[in-house]
Amino acid sequence: MIELRRDLHANPELAWLESRTSEVIAGRLAAAGCKTVSLDPTGLTVDLGAPDADYAVGLRADIDALPLQERTDLPFRSRVPGVSHACGHDVHATALVGAVLALADHEQLLIERGLRVRALFQPAEESMPGGARVMLDRGLVEGLDACFALHCDPHRDLGQVGIREGAITAASDEVRVIVTGSGGHTSRPHLTQDVTYALAKIITDLPAALSRRLDPRSAAALVWGSVHSGAAPNVIPDVGEARGTLRMLDAIAWSNISPLLEELVQSIAAPYCVHAELRHTRGVPPVVNSPLGARTLRSAVAAAIGPAGVRDTEQSMGGEDFAWLLQGREGALARLGTRPPGGETFDLHRGDLVVDEGAIRLGAALLATIPFAARLQAQQAEQALLAQQALPADSHPLR
Repeated sequence: MIELRRDLHANPELAWLESRTSEVIAGRLAAAGCKTVSLDPTGLTVDLGAPDADYAVGLRADIDALPLQERTDLPFRSRVPGVSHACGHDVHATALVGAVLALADHEQLLIERGLRVRALFQPAEESMPGGARVMLDRGLVEGLDACFALHCDPHRDLGQVGIREGAITAASDEVRVIVTGSGGHTSRPHLTQDVTYALAKIITDLPAALSRRLDPRSAAALVWGSVHSGAAPNVIPDVGEARGTLRMLDAIAWSNISPLLEELVQSIAAPYCVHAELRHTRGVPPVVNSPLGARTLRSAVAAAIGPAGVRDTEQSMGGEDFAWLLQGREGALARLGTRPPGGETFDLHRGDLVVDEGAIRLGAALLATIPFAARLQAQQAEQALLAQQALPADSHPLR
């Protein structure tokens, strides 16, 4: 598994371009006798267990890399200039390969337990809309009772898994504002439509206005990552552009934000007589771990890693398109510790990210355990519901 991970790490591929990555994963699984189904254009799925099983579980791993230069001295560092696995997707993919191989060795046990497992090697998590939404639209999660995924957490020690019931990530969208107008000489701004000044007002006033128009509990954060306007100090350009991300903790506020964004952009731009175009790209809602999904993770971590590995975690402002796969079904996302105990703390989406490769074995063991834990938790929940329904009305525990 470490050899496979290092191969993927050295040859990263961006969203929707993960052809080699998909082929390498498919080849490794095919060599073990697993039947894979390739997706168009990239990604793959693997089904194990009984086709007509009573309970079906999806295990998902993302496989794409980031447009970011790696800055490590690892012997297997990225060979692709400007592209790297700085979010740990190589670890996610490898751990799921390990889990599939383990489950394939025990497929008869899956059949006996009435279980079907679908492994989803998903492309394009780092794009908007992400690959998870495409998988959802293509019906690849239809019939699944629950879905689960892991994500590397370099702030958490190896052997620890962060679990939370309820929202564990934030909604994340892309916001792009294009301002156009009649440029000209900087000595005569009154005879122009000052695109640069108007754009500057938008990038400062829009986040401020949102903070007064939204419930503070939605925790909206609009942060610009790219601003471009002009090329000369004495020329007012005729076009400028800002791009950023809008993140929110509240799913309801997120679902209603577009009209407010449009209203605010136009009101800020209006005094400067420029044309402002808002392009709001819906990204992902928050990942919301169901109560049964969170219980499943706690049970699986205790069995696969040990009770000491179960840790509570907080909701983050990061976005994760796994949220789409949880729409209308049970499941949860867990944070897999990748920091050597006592070692250096790194961060995701940085070129110097280094993970402890021991996380691969632990992640594989956890993913292979999750289907059995999910089945057991579902059965216990069903039994508890039946027992509650059988109680006399006057002895109901809520009375």
